[in-house]
Amino acid sequence: MTSAMAKRLEGKTIVITGASSGIGRATAFEFARTSKNIRLVLTARRLDALEQVAAEINKGVGSEVKIFCYAMDVGKPGDVDAFVPSLPEDFRDIDILFNNAGLAKGGMVGSPHLQREHIDEMFATNVTGLMNMTQAVLPIFLARPDGGHGDIINMNSVAGREAYVGGSIYCATKAAVRSYTEILRKELIATRIRVIEIAAGQVETEFSVVRFGGDKAKADAVYAGVEPCTPEDIVEVVVFAAGRRENMVLADALLFPNHQATATILHRKT
Repeated sequence: MTSAMAKRLEGKTIVITGASSGIGRATAFEFARTSKNIRLVLTARRLDALEQVAAEINKGVGSEVKIFCYAMDVGKPGDVDAFVPSLPEDFRDIDILFNNAGLAKGGMVGSPHLQREHIDEMFATNVTGLMNMTQAVLPIFLARPDGGHGDIINMNSVAGREAYVGGSIYCATKAAVRSYTEILRKELIATRIRVIEIAAGQVETEFSVVRFGGDKAKADAVYAGVEPCTPEDIVEVVVFAAGRRENMVLADALLFPNHQATATILHRKT
């Protein structure tokens, strides 16, 4: 028997940024498992990785899920400008935008590990990239009758709610996303567009490897003595939020593993 959530998602076109790995990849799989009659637009910088994700979905779930892979860097405005016009006609009627692409690099303020290009890249990807993607897709939502409808789901972090030492620029970008999401929800209140924020604490993905410049030992140390969330833990909530009845908005969710209480309070086994 088809679930109520699967029926609500039927026929939807879903855009996922940062879909080549981690939470973005897991989200694509979760949508595909929940409702096969959907269209997925998977975006990231690595086309080969996206195509691998698409092949694995079609092998594991079935070819009924239609998938279009598009290589782009949300941190480059030109890439975002070209995105919607480059979509095949049957993938352009977007229903759900999952702004998931994000990264952290560098270190403490004043540290040689925090370079100017790190600051620029984090803001370009985490903030202006998210905003530009939203601006690119919003006209599709607003053009629909009865005031327009669609879902904007912004992936965020506890770092947007609590700043911590060593995360100065990253925390600032995530605080900006939180503020932007709240304002967007208020500005779109006369429409039926849902604006949703999913914030996570510690999740084990490639994120920490990127953060530490490919140093796997440093990345592994982040998770020493704890059991972090998995991407699958997070994406269940993303898909749940998208699968609510249209008049219901899961506006704000904060997800932690059990050993974590805030961005900085964690219990590690010794």
